Amino acid sequence: MRVRDAVEEDGEVLGELADAPAEVMRNVVHDRTVRVAERRSNDERPSNGDGGDEPSDDSADGNDDSDEEVVGFVGFDAMPGTVRVTYLRGTPEARERLLEEPVRFARKEGMAVEALVPEGETETKEVVEAAGFRRAGTGPRFEGGQTLEYRLEPSGRADSTPR
Repeated sequence: MRVRDAVEEDGEVLGELADAPAEVMRNVVHDRTVRVAERRSNDERPSNGDGGDEPSDDSADGNDDSDEEVVGFVGFDAMPGTVRVTYLRGTPEARERLLEEPVRFARKEGMAVEALVPEGETETKEVVEAAGFRRAGTGPRFEGGQTLEYRLEPSGRADSTPR
């Protein structure tokens, strides 16, 4: 699995993954940090976390990406003291790998990480909880749906006190 920065041309596939208009997702690419996970379309075996994943590979200059398939993305932004993850979509393996991106950034900066997860997204909740996040309360409503807020403290210690 290869992780790279999203580009405006990814708007269509990001829209499909997020169930949102492509134009909205193109704006997200401009407004936030957005990373996408790709898998070679001829690679039928999904990543299983056994060390077979390729590391983040932004240095793959000259590679023909035409056989790469976007299998997930993460969107996040930094605020004073906190990195907020607002989008985490894709295959379970892609979500696990992509969540590492904002967590790594936050740890490097000594910041906490908040993840807003739509209430009905069980797989995303499982990925976030497996990464050490703890439920911190109810998040804002998006498109009529409730979100849940999860938090990971800078030390890796999650605050489990709901707000």
